[in-house]
Amino acid sequence: MTTLSRALRAVVLLAALVLGFAAPVAAAPAAAFKVLVFSKTTGFRHDSIPAGIAAIRELGQQNGFAVDATEDDSTFTDAGLAPYAAVVFLSTTGDPVGTQAGKDAFRRYIEHGGGFAGVHAASDSGYDWTWYGQLVGAYFKQHPAQQNALVKVEDANHPSTQGLPAQYTHFDEWYDFRANPRPSVHVLTTVDESSYSGGTMGADHPTTWCHDFDGGRAWYTAMGHTIESFGEANFRHLLLGGIRTAAGAVAADCSVTTTPPPSGKQIVGAQSGRCVEVPNASTVNGTQVQLRDCVAGQANQTWTYTAAKQLTVYGNKCLDASGRGTANGTPVIIWDCTGQSNQQWNVSANTITGVQSNLCLDASGRGTANGTKIILWSCSGQANQQWTLR
Repeated sequence: MTTLSRALRAVVLLAALVLGFAAPVAAAPAAAFKVLVFSKTTGFRHDSIPAGIAAIRELGQQNGFAVDATEDDSTFTDAGLAPYAAVVFLSTTGDPVGTQAGKDAFRRYIEHGGGFAGVHAASDSGYDWTWYGQLVGAYFKQHPAQQNALVKVEDANHPSTQGLPAQYTHFDEWYDFRANPRPSVHVLTTVDESSYSGGTMGADHPTTWCHDFDGGRAWYTAMGHTIESFGEANFRHLLLGGIRTAAGAVAADCSVTTTPPPSGKQIVGAQSGRCVEVPNASTVNGTQVQLRDCVAGQANQTWTYTAAKQLTVYGNKCLDASGRGTANGTPVIIWDCTGQSNQQWNVSANTITGVQSNLCLDASGRGTANGTKIILWSCSGQANQQWTLR
């Protein structure tokens, strides 16, 4: 080999080495964040849990975040929770975090800016752990049979709901809650109780919400009972947005929304031309309703007639025969919806009668003035007992 050949070969080798060091093989990108899926149950166990874990793993792979899954509550220590941007309680039941030390560690995790995402039976957990119930936003009460129902998007700009249809049909087990969570959360979706049988919460029935809580972030959906849910595009979209919200990976408005969107109709007296209203927009149980000049869109004059024969206002209060009364003169008031017959009404073309009493909604003393109280009275066909919903 000539001296020139050796020199050329050396140059080529040197160039190869330089290029090799200068352009290493690119490493896989690091995950944007990591979440822990926790699915321990000490009560009823949902057969959808494995499907839920698999779906969240897939969402992580597709969207650049890492997923660990466990049913070991010994993970709930300061060190054990530290790697995670959010913890997903996937249909946990009973008392899944079984030690006080674990509960305290999880609370510290949230207080230091951690995230919580709850799916379905996460609200059927921690009944003796008051702080946890506040974190979730509500406790499960009961449910009717699984069935299709109409889901309505309330906040179309949230990462959970942006891009979803304004309303869509979904098959699930529709939870009622011990109390309406709306006063302390930002509602994202509701379910229309007139679209299914057995709901008891009235016109305002939240199913998905979020809120900033105790230094951290919380998101919850009541949906996700079935295996099939985790394969549905709408539910997976909702869940992905919830996980990102809980992890703090996206900007999300979780400020409290205390008033549901206006819906329903006004109850207008044929004799007076005035509307049945809750005076001073009161939300206090026992407030007697009265006549007042009609104002379009005013929440305290907006009533929704439900499939359960309730007339609801504000979404969570029902028109009620006071004290379950059945006598002439019984005041008609508002009260938390209970499903009892003194809160059920038969609405016809021009009358409203109590299911329990069979008495008519009546403008007291045949009054037509603002402030005239509404009572029950034997049906007479007179104009002060004639009403239209419009």
